[in-house]
Amino acid sequence: MKKSTVKEIKERFDKDVERFSNLETGQVATIDAKISLEVLTEGAKRIQPNAQRVLDIGCGAGNYTLKMLSKIPNLQCTLVDLSRPMLDSALGRVSLHTNQSVRIIQGDIRDVLLEENHFDIILAGAVLHHLRDDKDWETVFKKLFSLLTENGCLMISDLITQETYAINEYTWQRYGEYLESINGKEYRDKVLDYIKKEDSPRSMTYQLDLMKKVGFGTTEILHKNMCFGAFAGIK
Repeated sequence: MKKSTVKEIKERFDKDVERFSNLETGQVATIDAKISLEVLTEGAKRIQPNAQRVLDIGCGAGNYTLKMLSKIPNLQCTLVDLSRPMLDSALGRVSLHTNQSVRIIQGDIRDVLLEENHFDIILAGAVLHHLRDDKDWETVFKKLFSLLTENGCLMISDLITQETYAINEYTWQRYGEYLESINGKEYRDKVLDYIKKEDSPRSMTYQLDLMKKVGFGTTEILHKNMCFGAFAGIK
């Protein structure tokens, strides 16, 4: 199947701001969304307790940055997303919770210009699964590494696959059952169909190995449940 273009992904999220501005409704298809959000931001706080600057890529309506600000108040925030309506929502919400600057940048993380050695924390919530081939993944991981300060951390929460075909098949079967339990077979098929068309997830092992390859000194697994995981790299 031909995957969605960046333009098609942008257009889908442009139309879904209200849902993603509410953690209760925006993340219902994500197993353990609240747990991952908590451990990722709490982990970032413990790695970088004196952080001053956070970068949120694929920020959506700002849920990850808002949770990060509840752990470390008054961070300087840079928010990047394809969708301008999402960024406008995030700007309004995040600005209420920090006395520091909030900068929004519309664009693809592969293309936007950002300061190297500048960010103490990078948040990547449900965004990297939109990357495609190995070159794409490595280029982005190298870029994110270059943007971090010394001992800065890249915190990822995302859809993932498994290394072993049989285990991968099993986890996706379980995920389908989870989706069906929420809202029936039609909802299950709808979610799985758009994942097939729009997303190209990689395994947690692949991403942790890639972190080490591009220079991260330490990697951490924070949470995993079926085809979702939260994990980190420390520069």
